[in-house]
Amino acid sequence: MVFNLFRISADLVHLLSIYFLLTKIISHKNCIGISLRSQILFFIVWVTRYLDIFYNFYSLYNTILKIVYLTTSAYTIYLISKRFRATYDKIHDTLNVWYLIVPCIVLAFIFTEDYSITEICWTFSIFLEAVAILPQILLLRSTGEVENLNSQYIFCLGLYRALYIINWIYRYATEQSYWSPLTWICGSIQTLLYVEYFYYYIKSRVEGTKFVLP
Repeated sequence: MVFNLFRISADLVHLLSIYFLLTKIISHKNCIGISLRSQILFFIVWVTRYLDIFYNFYSLYNTILKIVYLTTSAYTIYLISKRFRATYDKIHDTLNVWYLIVPCIVLAFIFTEDYSITEICWTFSIFLEAVAILPQILLLRSTGEVENLNSQYIFCLGLYRALYIINWIYRYATEQSYWSPLTWICGSIQTLLYVEYFYYYIKSRVEGTKFVLP
């Protein structure tokens, strides 16, 4: 397990995004502006990526993160679909997730390095994470104005991926055997999905105005 400042910073920002998300839902007692479909996709990402959690131990740090991602993701789905279901915006959260899942399954079988269940699922999770935020972005576009905690949550998600790109560059420059083009490509695509969001988020902060997507 390779640790560096960029990897740890990325993980901390990811945890911060989860904090903002759960704080928004629990403290406001609603899930307005949050896409259940994106949360389900992220849960599928963690489940398929961490199938080895019970038999492969890399480090305590890694195991704790896996558990946190799995449990908080499941809890978020519970909050949206059960506890605060009355506030869920199903009218605008309409992207058919199968349009994302099926192509990712096909790509996983094409690009997997090993046809074992864990490796196919891991490859699938890399592809799916790249597009899992799409239902959330489309929901926000359809509603326009973005709540403060929602904007912080999504900004941190994008920043976490951007920091991982820096982590990959650092590892490529310092580790002779480090080579992971699939991860790099999917991670870069995922980060690009946040670029416009970053622009309008920073613009609203600088101008002191409400965050509105065009």
